[in-house]
Amino acid sequence: MTEATMAPPPEIVERLKEVPRFLVHGRVTRVVGLVVEAVGVEGVVGDLCRIRPLRGGEVVVAEIVGFRGDNVLLMPLGPVEGLRPGLAVERHDRSSGVAFGPELLGRVLDGLGRPMDGQGPLVGLRRVPIAGEPPNPLTRRPIEEVMGTGVRVMDGFLTLGRGQRMGIFAGSGVGKSTLLGMIARHAQADVNVIALLGERGREVRDFIEQSLGPEGLARSVVVVATGDQPALVRARGALVATAIAEAFRDEGKEVLLMVDSVTRVAMAWREMGLAVGEPPTTRGYPPSVFARLPRLLERAGNGPTGGITGIYTVLVEGDDFQEPVADHVRAVVDGHVVLSRKLASAGHYPAVDVLESTSRVRDQIVDRDVIRAANRLTGLLAAYREKQDLIAVGAYEEGGDPLLDRAVRFRAPLEALLTQEMDQSSEPDEVFRRILELDRAVLEDG
Repeated sequence: MTEATMAPPPEIVERLKEVPRFLVHGRVTRVVGLVVEAVGVEGVVGDLCRIRPLRGGEVVVAEIVGFRGDNVLLMPLGPVEGLRPGLAVERHDRSSGVAFGPELLGRVLDGLGRPMDGQGPLVGLRRVPIAGEPPNPLTRRPIEEVMGTGVRVMDGFLTLGRGQRMGIFAGSGVGKSTLLGMIARHAQADVNVIALLGERGREVRDFIEQSLGPEGLARSVVVVATGDQPALVRARGALVATAIAEAFRDEGKEVLLMVDSVTRVAMAWREMGLAVGEPPTTRGYPPSVFARLPRLLERAGNGPTGGITGIYTVLVEGDDFQEPVADHVRAVVDGHVVLSRKLASAGHYPAVDVLESTSRVRDQIVDRDVIRAANRLTGLLAAYREKQDLIAVGAYEEGGDPLLDRAVRFRAPLEALLTQEMDQSSEPDEVFRRILELDRAVLEDG
């Protein structure tokens, strides 16, 4: 018998292609809160499943998040309304991933990596996994170059290096979104990947149209999961954005990854952990949150070629900079920028508190003369702040403390160096020159 006679008829082949490809069928046994329990489904944590209504209706996609005995715990990627025991559960045979390609630039995606900007579907792109691994520490290129942000206070006093991870810590309404927009527009990066997670819907459009602008959007990929989305979607948004940034890095690009905010992601992980029965620990956060945070943050950084410079915002509750998420993120990243409500109230923008902030790689990438000059100017800020109340009430008398005298005399030019308008930008070399000139004037005055 020849191969031609053994082959099935073409019409049978076409019919077989139409058969849905699902590996295992099961059924829902219980729905409690955000969690759906099912039996008869084989899979591993992270697999995607479909829950099919018995009589029509919309299919609900869910992810396996744990197990309880023989039951599989699923968390839907959409509303749980309409789900009930007895519904069919089918495990999808396609691995979880996100579409990637240069066509993503200028696009706005949802937390699952699907277009939400009305500019059409993403067709013909390859998929990359969202559950990546941090680079091998021995293959990371060292941080040796300055990455200009266009923000004088950061470039001059909290210098960012290519491949560094920086945290921006702020309470609500202190200007972190405005600062992110300034950095995204003016940063010296090939590609921006921006994740807006847990934000208000109104703020998303404001950030894209006003803070980012058309110029910034043209070289950016924006991933959005608003606060009304399920916890699983908000958490996956961070993984989707990081996976896209990794794919650009693997192509040799210098990527700026901005996640706003890590706190909202941690809160989503908390909802998920508590829903599947994890015990709450510090401030209600289960242990898995503090295991996931470093895995997410460590995925940024330099690779053998290309690099990801990560900026992660932390929304501190009640302006408590020692709360668990803030404290944990600060211990992992390579520096932190603290935004002060007091400075913002005084009209000091960006409201960066230089004395409470630091960059752990600045001394490796900036000229020693600039570092010494910046440190002396920081000393003037500290001297002024220590006696600020006395100066405000007129109790300060010139001549008692030479350092404080210089701090008062050079207060105005130093403030001008630390503040700028939202649409202003400057190069790092220009900022370094201004620091050296101001420091020279202070030394000559003393």
